[in-house]
Amino acid sequence: MTLGRIGAITFIQTSDLDRALAYYRDTLGLTHVTFDGFAHVFDLDGAVLRLTHIPGWKGGPYPALGWRVSDIVAAMATLKGKGTEFLIYPGMGQDEAGLWTAPGGDARVCWFNDPDGNLLSLTEHG
Repeated sequence: MTLGRIGAITFIQTSDLDRALAYYRDTLGLTHVTFDGFAHVFDLDGAVLRLTHIPGWKGGPYPALGWRVSDIVAAMATLKGKGTEFLIYPGMGQDEAGLWTAPGGDARVCWFNDPDGNLLSLTEHG
């Protein structure tokens, strides 16, 4: 058995399941599969996201989940149109929209928070 070939499961915690469901489904556009009594389950193109309730949860400053995208500027525009604010870290060299380009230009990355403060990101390679 090779773990990566079975399919990954990731977990995002929330203090408010209804608010988080709306954000992940409606703002991020993820495919909601079911609520199994414990978590809202989303399909991430073969991987699984379980959105779980933890009373009083507050996200941290470290990335919890990210997505590879083919056009980061278009993805940012779509999310911005749905109310997402992108984070700008002082001294990191991001542009005014919050887009950071890696030295050499191999990747471009932006960061944003979900309603619980979980740090999320988008990355465009090459």
